[in-house]
Amino acid sequence: MSNLLDKYLFQALDAYPYNLEEAVESLNYALSYDDKNPIALCLMGQIYAENLRNYEEAKEYYQQALAADMYALDVYPKYINVLLWNEDYDEAEKLIDFALTIKGTDKAVLYLKKGILLEQKQEYKAALKVLKTAKIYAYNNYFISDLEGDEKRIKDKMPKKKKKSNNKKKGKKTKNSSKTSKKKSN
Repeated sequence: MSNLLDKYLFQALDAYPYNLEEAVESLNYALSYDDKNPIALCLMGQIYAENLRNYEEAKEYYQQALAADMYALDVYPKYINVLLWNEDYDEAEKLIDFALTIKGTDKAVLYLKKGILLEQKQEYKAALKVLKTAKIYAYNNYFISDLEGDEKRIKDKMPKKKKKSNNKKKGKKTKNSSKTSKKKSN
């Protein structure tokens, strides 16, 4: 039976995202053999989230996947995305904090997700601090480059500090400009 389960999982993985009908059909067969298979549950959650935009259904599949295997490390970033898209910020924060305690998770990605969460909550300074931590755990130049782009985006969103108008300087300019005007008129 494991061979058939694997066969349907591979078919689903091969079909996704180009042939959703075939992917869903293969996933349904796979889940009929093992309804607690974290790979099948995760991919089904991904289809509901990314293609159907049914975040509540996607959350159910991701929860089932993690209940079946909390070490299904690929589930965490995808599940966190759904929580962020659905604006379930408290749940997202708890899941990120939990995932960071699990050995083997991609800490750089998880800290990036935490930074995005803070950005969405408009806590820009905290988001930038978390992205610096993400950089520490990043071991890929492309990922680091993406983090730097995220930092720039967040900095651009930060409220601009208003420049204080210096009345003394303005007063001096006014006096000088009035002296210049008097000289010109003479």
